[in-house]
Amino acid sequence: MPAPILPLIEAAALWPARGSLLGLDLGTKTIGVAVSDPDRRLATGIETVARTAFTADAKRLLALAAERNGCGFVLGLPLNMDGSEGPRVQSTRAFARNFARLTELPIGLWDERLSTAAVERELIANDVSRAKRAKIIDEHAAIYILQGALDRLTALNRAG
Repeated sequence: MPAPILPLIEAAALWPARGSLLGLDLGTKTIGVAVSDPDRRLATGIETVARTAFTADAKRLLALAAERNGCGFVLGLPLNMDGSEGPRVQSTRAFARNFARLTELPIGLWDERLSTAAVERELIANDVSRAKRAKIIDEHAAIYILQGALDRLTALNRAG
């Protein structure tokens, strides 16, 4: 049975109380990957997967999830600034649908507007060269996406 693909809050209801989540930032050439600790407090970068073919990319992501005992994925959804869905969102949703066929781990979608821009500003502020930024931007965007989702879930748990 394919994994459910849901907004973050709905997906969180399907994840166990503890267990690592993997954050994904889909770029056109690479996929940034981050992982949380089992208590879901801190996101850490794992790697940047160079996109080749969907099957190979998905196999690598599933291997990373298995290595880290992942119980779900947080996939950045690149909405337009006005909240509308453009071609990049359609591409991300298509990736999610295909990926869901290969796993039973629930996939939570998280609004990633401005994540790459925020990460780029941070890297520039830390005097990271353009060449080095290009190699790590998607991984750092994945950290930013996953940490934002973790912070949101923590806030909801405190309020609830």
